[in-house]
Amino acid sequence: MITMDQIKQVANQGPYTPDWQSLGKFEIPAWFKGVKFGIFIHWGLYSVPAFNNEWYSRNMYIEDHPEFAHHVETYGPHKEFGYKEFIPMFTAEKFAAKEWANLLKRAGAQYVFQVAEHHDGFQMYDSQLSDWNVVKMGPKKDILGELKTAFEAVDLHFCTSSHRAEHWFFMGHGQEFDSDIKDPMEKGDFYWPAMPEPDNQDLFSQPYPSEEYLEDWLFRTVELIDNYQPELLYFDWWIQHDAFKEHLQLLAAYYYNRGIEWGKPVGICYKHDAMMFGSGIVEIERGKFAEAQPFYWQTDTAIARNSWCYTSTLDYKETKEILHDLIEVVSKNGNLLLNVGPKGDGSIPAKDQQILEDIGAWLAVNGEGIYDSKPWRQSGEGPTEVFSGQFQEANVKSYTSEDIRFTVKAEALYAFVLEAPTDGTVVIRSLAESADQNKPEFHGILQAVEVLGYEGELSWTKDHEGLHIQCPELRSDLPVVCKITMK
Repeated sequence: MITMDQIKQVANQGPYTPDWQSLGKFEIPAWFKGVKFGIFIHWGLYSVPAFNNEWYSRNMYIEDHPEFAHHVETYGPHKEFGYKEFIPMFTAEKFAAKEWANLLKRAGAQYVFQVAEHHDGFQMYDSQLSDWNVVKMGPKKDILGELKTAFEAVDLHFCTSSHRAEHWFFMGHGQEFDSDIKDPMEKGDFYWPAMPEPDNQDLFSQPYPSEEYLEDWLFRTVELIDNYQPELLYFDWWIQHDAFKEHLQLLAAYYYNRGIEWGKPVGICYKHDAMMFGSGIVEIERGKFAEAQPFYWQTDTAIARNSWCYTSTLDYKETKEILHDLIEVVSKNGNLLLNVGPKGDGSIPAKDQQILEDIGAWLAVNGEGIYDSKPWRQSGEGPTEVFSGQFQEANVKSYTSEDIRFTVKAEALYAFVLEAPTDGTVVIRSLAESADQNKPEFHGILQAVEVLGYEGELSWTKDHEGLHIQCPELRSDLPVVCKITMK
C-alpha cells in the first residue's frame, strides 16, 4: 500500500509540482478536444431503491423528505433496515460490460465516465482501503475494472469520477434519530464520519474536514489512479471547500506526473472554481455558455431532468433536446458529457437505449460536423437567447429554423439548423454578401453546399440577406446540418 511519502515523492518529481503555478502549465489532452461527446454513468448502491434520485442515502435519513417516508413504508424502520442493507440486494445479475460498451459506441460516444464512488461511500471498484466495495460485497466483481476492459476494447477512452468529498457530511442526518448510523464510528466504517451537514456548503463551512478524513480522501483517489489509470478524473462539487486545497494540489501533481510516466495525457474535470483556472478542465453542470469561449470546457447533464441515477419516475428529455445541447456546446468550444443511469440489476433501461441509439443514428449522418471540429468566428445566429451558467435547464428552449450554430473543419463550414424548416428553406444570414468591403460580413468564396443525409433536390443562392438554401423535400424532426465547402 502506498505511503504519504511516496505520494509526495511522485507529486514533486516533476514536471509538475503541487502548486498552482506549476499545475497551471497543464495542457488539455489533444484527444479530448476532438471527441466532443462522452457518457457519464451513475450506477451504484442508490440504484437499488431507485427512488427520486441518487441522493437517497442522505435523504432517507431526513424526516421531512419523501425518501424517509418511502423508506419506512417500503423497508421498515431505519434502525432495522439502514442504507447498508441494500448491499446484499445489489447483485448486478444483468450487468454485461461488453453490451454496455457496444451500446455506447453505437451512440457515437468517444469516452465514458463510470462513477467510481458516490457520496454514499460505496466503492464500485476493488480497494484495499475499505471493505465496502463491489468486490467484497454485493455483486462480488470489479465493476470498474470490467468496464475499463470493455470500453478500451472498442476504443472508448476510459475515465472515472470520485464524489467522495461530500461523504464528510452526507450520512450525518442519520445521527439525529434512532437509526443504524450512530457513534462511535471509526475510519473504515461504511458511514464514517457522518458529520453534521452544514447549513450551506460554502468554502469555509463547519465542521471543517479533519486531516484524517482529507488523507483518507487522498489515499482513496491515489489508489483509484494507480490501479485503473483513467485518462480523465472528474470531481464533484464539494471539492472546492478550502480544506481540500492543499491535498487537491498534491493529488493533481501526482496524477499528472503519473500520466507522463504512463505515456498517456490525463486531466482533471472540476466545478465551482475548485482548482485554479488553467490547471484542469472547466466543468459546468446542467448548463452552458452563451458564447464561444477562448478556453476548452465541458458540460455534464443527464438524460433525465430529475435524477442522475435510474428511478421509476424519470422525466426523460427528448432526443432533439439532447442534440440541441450537443450542438450548442460544441459550437462554443466544449464537450457534452451525457449521463445515463442503469437499473440496480445492471440492465440499461429501454428508454435510455432508445435515446442513445437515436443519437448514434443522427451522429452517423451528421457527426462530421461535430467530431474534430472547431468553433467558427461566431458561434451562431438566430432569435433564441441562451444564458450562461449552471443549472439552466428548467426552461427548455423552443428553437426556430432561424437558430443556427456553426463549426468548422478542414475546408468546410457546418451550419446546424436547430429546428428543421417546414418549407425546406434555410437562410444563413452570417454568409450575406456585403456591399461595403469595410464591414465584417463574410467575404469567402463558396464552392459547394449540401445538406448532410439529404438526397432530394437542392439549390442555393447568395445575396445581401444571406445564403439561401432550397431543399423542398427536406423533412426532419431533428436538427439538420448544412455543409458549406469553401474555395
